[in-house]
Amino acid sequence: MQNIQEVFNHIREMKKEQKDLRDMYKDALVQADEYEEIVEEIKVLREKKQAIEARIQLQLGRAYEKLEDLKHEVETEKEMMNDIALSTLMKGETVVVKDEWDNEYEPAWKVAFKKANGGTTTGE
Repeated sequence: MQNIQEVFNHIREMKKEQKDLRDMYKDALVQADEYEEIVEEIKVLREKKQAIEARIQLQLGRAYEKLEDLKHEVETEKEMMNDIALSTLMKGETVVVKDEWDNEYEPAWKVAFKKANGGTTTGE
């Protein structure tokens, strides 16, 4: 098994290479004549789409507000469920929930790394 620091360093190297290649790709796109025209058309269409969405949202009124409220509530409940699942796991208990058809769901855990406070940055 590889050392975690070696894997971390390798990921950073690959990300730097990705950035360089992405920059090269973007430069090549800018050089393509029709690309800028299409980007501009997309911008106009996106603005039209947003105007239509805003009009429909106004027409729906309270129903649309309820949709937005529910979306926020679902995210809040998901956070609470995650906190409860983690607490349950830390107690050494099994974490499982069931839906209305008795299908079982178990948590899928993810570990992410973020820069520790006080670190210095050079690049990225």
